[in-house]
Amino acid sequence: MHVPALPSVFGRSGTSVKPRKPDSGQLDSIRPSPTPGTRRPSASQAPASAARRPGALPPVHASLVCVALPALAVSTDQGQLNGHGLEGFYRAGRRMLSRCQVRVAGREPVAIQARMLSADSARFVATVLPSTDGGPDPDVVVERTRHADGTERITLRSAASRPLRLPVEVSLGTDLAELGAVAAGRAGPELPASVHDAGMRWSSEAGHCVVTAVPAPTDALASAGLLRWEMQLPPGGSQSVELRIRPRGGGPVRPAGHGASSPLASARAVGDEPTVRHLLDTSVADLRALLLRDPAHPADVYVAAGAPWRCGLAPAEALTAARMTLPLGTRLAVGTLRALARARLEKAGPRTGMIPGPLRNAGPLLPPGCTGVEATLLFPVLLAEAWRWGMPEAEMAELLPSAERCLRWLLDAVGDSPYLQDPHPGGPARCETQAHAHRAALLGADLLDAHGRQGGTELRRWAERLRGRFREEFWVADRAGGRPAAARLADGRTLSFRTGSAAHLLDTGLLGGGALAPGLLDKVQTEQVARLLGSPVMDSGWGLRGLGAKEAAYNPFGHRSGAVRVHETAVAVAGLAAAGYEKEAGALLRGVLAAADAFGHRLPEMYAGEQRTEGGAPLPHPAACRPAAVGAAAGVQLLTLVAGIRPDVPAGTVTLRPLRSAPLGELGLTALRVAGEPFSVRVSRLGLAMVEEAADGLQLGV
Repeated sequence: MHVPALPSVFGRSGTSVKPRKPDSGQLDSIRPSPTPGTRRPSASQAPASAARRPGALPPVHASLVCVALPALAVSTDQGQLNGHGLEGFYRAGRRMLSRCQVRVAGREPVAIQARMLSADSARFVATVLPSTDGGPDPDVVVERTRHADGTERITLRSAASRPLRLPVEVSLGTDLAELGAVAAGRAGPELPASVHDAGMRWSSEAGHCVVTAVPAPTDALASAGLLRWEMQLPPGGSQSVELRIRPRGGGPVRPAGHGASSPLASARAVGDEPTVRHLLDTSVADLRALLLRDPAHPADVYVAAGAPWRCGLAPAEALTAARMTLPLGTRLAVGTLRALARARLEKAGPRTGMIPGPLRNAGPLLPPGCTGVEATLLFPVLLAEAWRWGMPEAEMAELLPSAERCLRWLLDAVGDSPYLQDPHPGGPARCETQAHAHRAALLGADLLDAHGRQGGTELRRWAERLRGRFREEFWVADRAGGRPAAARLADGRTLSFRTGSAAHLLDTGLLGGGALAPGLLDKVQTEQVARLLGSPVMDSGWGLRGLGAKEAAYNPFGHRSGAVRVHETAVAVAGLAAAGYEKEAGALLRGVLAAADAFGHRLPEMYAGEQRTEGGAPLPHPAACRPAAVGAAAGVQLLTLVAGIRPDVPAGTVTLRPLRSAPLGELGLTALRVAGEPFSVRVSRLGLAMVEEAADGLQLGV
C-alpha cells in the first residue's frame, strides 16, 4: 500500500418519463409515508465525509467492493448507497453514482444480510413491514444484486397472503467526483439531475452519467432525483426493477479477465482442507477482476495493484503477481513484461534502463524505498522463470533485450560496490534489495547464457562478490546466533531490527532442471533466519509480521512495522519450504489459511499482526486494498507451492518437490498450466506427489 498517495490512473474503458397509470385490480392499497419534497443531503454535506487530514483514507475494511476494472462498486453492508464515504459506482476512477436509496411504502427496508456473490457482484437482502396493522413478521423481502459494471437489480418478493400494491421509490444522486477527491472528503455537492428517457441524467465539466430504469418508472421528479413505481404483488409474487448506470454514450464494461480472453487458467483445488477450494477460486476471480488492458496495446493484459485505492498499473506489484501466478500460465507475465518494457527509461543517465516506480513507505525506521528498483530487478527474474514455465520462444526473444537493459542497469548501479544502494546519494543498502539483485543477477546470467548473449560471466562475478561480503557485513551477531541486518547505511553502520524482509533472502529463484539458485546466506545463517521467521516474535499465528513484536517501533497495524503482509508471508513459506524448514513453513501456511477463512477467502494486501488467540480472528487494516493483486496472487502461490512444481519446459521436464509434511493433508490441483497445456497434480497425506495430467512430451524430472 502506498500512503498517502491516492489513485489517479485507472484502466480506460469506454456508458422525460411518461407517467403510466398502474393496472387496476383487487389490491390492498398501501400508501407511503409523506414523500420528502426536498433533496436529501449529499455526501459532501454528511458529517462522515468531512475533509480529512492529508494522507488519511476513509476506512474500507467493512465495505463490499465489487470489481470488474475499470469499474467498481463500493457499498456498506446496509445495501443502501447514501453517498457517504466511498459509497458508489465508479468507472475509470470517477464516481458515476453516489446515492441510490430505496424506499418501499415510504419506509426504508431493514437490512438483514449482505454478501459477495463473486468478485464483481454482491447481494443485499432487506425486509419491509408495509403496513402497521400486522404482526412483527415482515411480509416483503427486498433483494438487491449490485454489479461492478454499473447494473443493479432490485426485486421485491411478497410473502403476504393478500395482493399488495406497493409504492417503490429510488432516490438517486451523484457528484461525478474523482476517486481521489472522494477519498480526501473533497467530492463537492451533488449535481442537479434532469429527467432523461427512462431515468435520470447528470452533467458537469468532469463528465456525464445516465441512469436508465427497466421497466420505466411511473413517475420521475428531477428536483429530488426520484424515480417511482407502483408495484403490484400477488400472494407469493415478485417484481423487479433494473437500473443501468453508464457514462453518457458508454456501454457496459467489458472486463479484461472474463471469458476466453482471460490470461489466467481456471485452476481448481480439492482436498482434506475445505479452505483450499474456496481460496483458489476467490484468488483467481479477484485477479481476473483486477486485470486491465494496455490502452495502446489491447492484447497486453496486466493486473492492477488493488481496489479501491490503486486501480492502475503499479510495476513492482504487477510483476510480483505475475510471478506468483505462473502456475496459471505465462500470458499474464507476457502482457505485464511487454507493458513495462515500453515504460522503461531510455534517456541517458544513471537511471537508463530502469523501470520507473513510485516511492513506497518503508516504516518508521527506514526512508521510503523506490519500487522502480524492485521492478527493474523483478523484470529479468519473471522473464527467466516464465521461460522455464513454458513462455513461447518468440515472446522470449522479443522481451530479452529489455531484460538485458535491466541487468546492465544493475551492473552500472553497483559499479565497484558489492551492494546495490537506493538510487540517491547516501541511500541505504536494504536487505531485501540485495536479495532481489542477487537473484536477478543469477537468473539473468542463466537466461543470457541459454540464449547465446554476453554478460552472464560479469553478473555471476558480481553476485559472488556480493555473497561473500553480505555474509560478513550484513550479519549481526547476537546471543541467539545472529540475524541479517535490515539495512546497511552508507557509513557502514547496520540497522539490526527484526524484519519480515528477511524472508526475501530465502527466495532465490528457479534455474534449470528444477534446481534453485544459490542464496546470499550460508547454511548456518539460513537456519537462523528460519528460526527467526518461525518464532513468535515474527509469526503472529495469522502470518508473518513486517516487524518483530519486540521491536520498539512495532505497530500491529503498521504497513512495514508489524502488520502481516500476505505476499511477504507467501514468500517466507516458499523460501522456508525450499530450504527444508517445513515446520516453520507449515505453521505460516496454516496461519494464512485460517486468516483467509476469516476474510471470506478474499485476502487483503495486509492485516494487523496481533497475536492469534483461540477463538479469535485477524484484525483488518482499515485502509488495506481488498481485493489486492499481491494478496490474491499469494493465495495461488501458497497452494501450488505445497506440490513443489518446478518446471523446465526448455529441457522438457517438470520436477516435483512437495512438502513432505503434507500440512494440508491430501491436495489435488487441476487445470494449472505448464508448457501452455493443462497440468494436474495430487499430493497425498504422506507428502507424495503424482502428476495426473501434463503436456505431451513433458517428462518427470528427478
